[in-house]
Amino acid sequence: MNLPQPHDLLWGMPLADLPADAPAWAIQALAAGQPVVVRRAACASGWVAVGVRGQGREQRLGVQMRLADIQRQSSPESLRWHGDSPWPALQALASVAPVLDAYGLAWGPTGGVGYQLATGCDVVHGASDLDLVLRAPLPIPRAKARELLDILDCGPCRIDVQLETPEGAVALREWAGVARRVLLKSALGARLVADPWGALECAA
Repeated sequence: MNLPQPHDLLWGMPLADLPADAPAWAIQALAAGQPVVVRRAACASGWVAVGVRGQGREQRLGVQMRLADIQRQSSPESLRWHGDSPWPALQALASVAPVLDAYGLAWGPTGGVGYQLATGCDVVHGASDLDLVLRAPLPIPRAKARELLDILDCGPCRIDVQLETPEGAVALREWAGVARRVLLKSALGARLVADPWGALECAA
């Protein structure tokens, strides 16, 4: 089993590890055998920061899980959709697959689409966006980012891509823009940088 990365889904977190004041919906989610999603936060050795997902965006609980309790792990890049669906987000996933595959980088769906594909729970609806992660170990030129964004913006729904660099994550939409600094999210927090790969911080 690989070390969990942000957006991975993990099964096996015991109910006993939820905080004493955990909301009822979080208890129900774990009791039903639903996975938790790896989030970006620092943890002690042997632990991973995760979030319990409820029915809506307001139902999110940040907790920690022991690595030893992981029974199953699903990464975004292991999830694909090739069938028919009435939902634009799933249609978009099928249509962008050849475009992203052509980049030769690991990628996959996160958010509601990734959760539904991994669990079979129907959480995607007509207004759902498509959230993607693109693993980018080497720098992507900003001109290339703009080209990719132009293609994705022709999809049937809004498509948001996070570029995962060795330093953290940056939104493709930001990196494709003209701002000198972009927001880099890491386990140590978020900060403005000029280079998401070299993490060269800019003066404010």
